[in-house]
Amino acid sequence: MTNPTGIITPVAENLKTEQFLETIVTAAEDKKAGDIALLKVADICYLTDYFLIITGYSTTQVRAIEDAIEAAMELEWQQSPRQVEGKSEGSWILMDYGDIIVHIFLPKEREFYNLEAFWGHAQRIPLPSDHLEE
Repeated sequence: MTNPTGIITPVAENLKTEQFLETIVTAAEDKKAGDIALLKVADICYLTDYFLIITGYSTTQVRAIEDAIEAAMELEWQQSPRQVEGKSEGSWILMDYGDIIVHIFLPKEREFYNLEAFWGHAQRIPLPSDHLEE
C-alpha cells in the first residue's frame, strides 16, 4: 500500500498479510465499498491479527464486495477464505482469511454491532485512501 507520497506504508509486520490487505481493500474499493476501517487486534484477540470492516449500501452490494474480494484473493494469491458466513442474508458477511477477518456490513448492521467501539482498544491503522480524503 502506498501513501500519497508514493512511500510504502507499513501496515502489517508480515509482508504477505500486507499484500493480502492491499488486495482485499482494492477489491472492495472497486465495488464502491464505503468507510473501510482496519483494526489491528493481534495484541487483544487470539483469533486473528486484523479486522477489516467495510460498508456496502445494499445486500446486492455487500454480496458483490464479498464476491470481488474472494475472486481477487483467489486470482492473485490462490487463497480462499477459510470460512464465509452470512452471504445468504447479505446484511453482514464475515470472511476468514486467518490473519485477516473481513466484515462487510450494511450501514444499519454496522452501526448496531459497532465493532470499532467494541474493539475500541485496538489500534486503528490508517489506509492510504484515508489520506486522500483529507
